[in-house]
Order: sequence, then structure tokens, then C-alpha cells
Amino acid sequence: MKQIRNFINGEFVSGSKMFEKRSPLNNAVIAQVCEAGKDEVDFAVRAARAALHGPWGKLVVADRVDLLYGVANEIVRRFDEFLEAECADTGKPMSLARHIDIPRGAANFKIFADVVKNVPTEFFELATPDGRGALNYATRSPIGVVGIVCPWNLPLLLMTWKAGPALACGNTIVVKPSEETPQTAALLGEVMNAVGIPKGVYNVVHGFGPASAGEFLTTHQGVNAITFTGETRTGAAIMKAAADGARPVSLEMGGKNPAIVFADCDFEAAIEGTMRSAFSNCGQVCLGTERVYVERPIFDKFVAALKQGAENLKVGVPGDPATGIGPLISLEHKAKVLSYYRKAKEEGATVVTGGGVPNMSGDLADGAWVQPTIWTGLSDDAAVCREEIFGPCCHISPFDSEDEVIRRANDTTYGLSAAIWTTNLQRGHRVAAKIEAGLVWVNSWFLRDLRTPFGGAKQSGIGREGGVHSLEFYTELKNICVKL
Repeated sequence: MKQIRNFINGEFVSGSKMFEKRSPLNNAVIAQVCEAGKDEVDFAVRAARAALHGPWGKLVVADRVDLLYGVANEIVRRFDEFLEAECADTGKPMSLARHIDIPRGAANFKIFADVVKNVPTEFFELATPDGRGALNYATRSPIGVVGIVCPWNLPLLLMTWKAGPALACGNTIVVKPSEETPQTAALLGEVMNAVGIPKGVYNVVHGFGPASAGEFLTTHQGVNAITFTGETRTGAAIMKAAADGARPVSLEMGGKNPAIVFADCDFEAAIEGTMRSAFSNCGQVCLGTERVYVERPIFDKFVAALKQGAENLKVGVPGDPATGIGPLISLEHKAKVLSYYRKAKEEGATVVTGGGVPNMSGDLADGAWVQPTIWTGLSDDAAVCREEIFGPCCHISPFDSEDEVIRRANDTTYGLSAAIWTTNLQRGHRVAAKIEAGLVWVNSWFLRDLRTPFGGAKQSGIGREGGVHSLEFYTELKNICVKL
């Protein structure tokens, strides 16, 4: 039985107690995880503080960049280990993790190292009454010890999306991975040691939220800033904790993202894109599509094509190259998703396909499997059209006009992302400008230049990450005025 320990001050340490990590495939126990208590979290924060003012803080940018390039290269060298750990925790297809999770997880260190190496600063000349003048220039310094609270859907990718810029800017970090996905965060500790990252720069504490590592980390006054990706209620609780000490937060939270499909779209591209946005990673993607609005002339054709696509997805285990969709993360999450499947029927939905649990053989029958599901026929105020489900499902509605669909797409408490499918680029620009979301795709989905701003509006988040936008959170800007 594998034991996964906390990583603190460059060493793997036990915790106050243990908890089980179960496989999404069959609910079998695959690891025992050491839970961090208050003492372990305090140890991690103190180690991070010491490293901040120690060897890490004394490095020049070029040396820090070289070390982070080394981290990226070592992840690539140990690619298969990271791939196995990620898929064991999540159950996702290896074909998906091989092309997205692990490469992006490694690349995040290089990308943000390059951003920090090349970021410009301000310089102003100021006239003074004596005619001699003054110079003003801005410098960036690390914000300090950063607490990173990570989700379970893209564990390595989303953790390094925060760890990369935080470390590139000279901060030290304490990571609290999801209790569902502890392995790659721990494995990264081995990488940090292998490439010579100083002790205390990267720390990992395992556990849960309330009365566990999550609460102990976010309430610790030795933490200067907190960044979180996950569910909106948890983000709100973290924001309350951060208010004590007026500490900054970066929150990327839930979404109920729309796709808008106009009749003049590239039909095959719209189907392919919506298939990915609704069903990739078993629907467990914050940017995924759960509301689909299709212009009435192509509504029936679109529903039929998406139904065929969903039914052609092979439900299977990670290592099978033919697997198109894996299980949900846990039996607990399966119960939540199935409760929405039942609710849709109770509210009168037409179940186009799915709506239940697939037949799995052997011990796989005990896993967190659900069917890819499509509904039609509900009003916009139905629960499955308003509440984030985070499963492989979507509701498809017809619309008749541009103004109507914009109003309906924006009728949500969330505002993370949207996708628009049309060959009329004037319309694409026009509609995108009116959508209340942090990211809008036109004729694509999940296509991103990592230098661009990433984040949500409304209850989908606070702040932006990506490129220089990450630096706004992970650094303090200081103006220096020199009288000549």
C-alpha cells in the first residue's frame, strides 16, 4: 500500500493521522495519505518564511529562472511517473492526461519563468520646482508566503498554474492539494529536491477543508496571500478567512457556462467543440459547457448529432487507448451528479441520451461511473440549467434571435466562460463583447495563449491569472522616487 506524506522543508513528513485515497475506477483503496494538522501546517509556513528570507530570496532572477526550467525538464524526464499518478488519482484517460495535464503542468514553470525574465517596469521623469527633477521607477518584489489551494479535476496543471508564477516571482509556497488527488503534488517535491530548489520553497500539506489542512493554511497569519481554484462556496469561505489580516486572494470558482450555436456555424466544428466542452474529463472542467443554446433552424439536427457523438464515447479505464470518457472523481461526486440526473427527470426534461449509470464489468461496477447525458425541454429556471453539476451532461435549448440568446446566456450568477459558434465574424465579435464572462471563445473551445488573462466574473472569481496578469497578484509593486 502506497503511503503519501506531506512535503515540508525539503523532506517527507507524516501527519497527525491518515486517510484513505480510493480509486475512482473501482473504489479500492490505493494509498494511505498523511493528513496535516495544525502543527504540520505551521511547520510548513515557518519553513516557507525562512526560505523566503534565506537562499531563495537571495537568488537573482536569472538563477531562479534556471532552476524553474530544471523543474520543468525533470517533470518531462519523469513523465510516465506523473502520468501514472495523475490517472490513478483521477481515473481520466491517459490519452487526455498525456497531451494536456502533464505537458502543461511542466510548461507552466517555463512560461512564467520567461514572463518574469522579460517583464518591463515603469520609468517616469518628474519636473521639480528647483529645475533639477526627479526619477520615478517601479520595482516588483515577492508578496511573501503564498497558500495555494488546488482542485481535483486537473491536479497537476492547475497547481503548477499557480506554483509556477508564484515561484518565478520569488515567493515561497505551501500547497494544499485536494484530498482526492494528492499524488502529483507530493511527487513534485521529489522533483524540487532533484533540481536543487532550496528547502522550504515548495511545501505540501495534505488534508481536507474545515478543521483540517485547508482551514489551518488559510487562517494562518504567516501566509501573505491565498490563491484558490474550486467550488464557489469554498472560495467564499476562503475569502472570509483572508479578511483577517487583509490578505489578498485570487479566486477561480464555479461556472455554468453557455455555448451559443448560430445556424450559420461550421456545423461539424460546433459539434466537435461542444462534444469536448461538455464531456471532456467526464465533464469535470471549470470551463466546460452545461448550457447549450442552438438557433432553431438547426436545433433538431444539432441535438441528433450531439446524441450520436455522446453515444459513441467509449466509457473505459485510463490505459485503454479507445477510452473516450472515464469515471467521475469519487462515489460522493457520483451521488451528486446522479441527483441532478434524477432532478432533470422530475422537472420534466426529455432525456436525449444517458441519464444513468453504464454497465461496467467486475469490480469496475463499484466505481464512480455515470453516462454522458443530454437533456432538452426544460425552462431556463430549471435546476440543471442554473446550478453547476460538474458532470458529463448538458441541456440544449432552441433560440430565435441574437438579443434573446445573449439575455439568456447572461442570466446566471456565474461568469467564467462561453463559446460562440458562427461563421459571421461581425456577429462573433458583437456577441462576445456582450457576454458577461471572463473568457469567450469564438469558433473554438479551450484554446488559450497562456499569456492572456484568465479568470471569471460574478461568482466565478476574483482576479486574473496568466502572463503578466499573474504578476499583479504574486508581486508587490514598489515605486522609488529619486530626487536629482
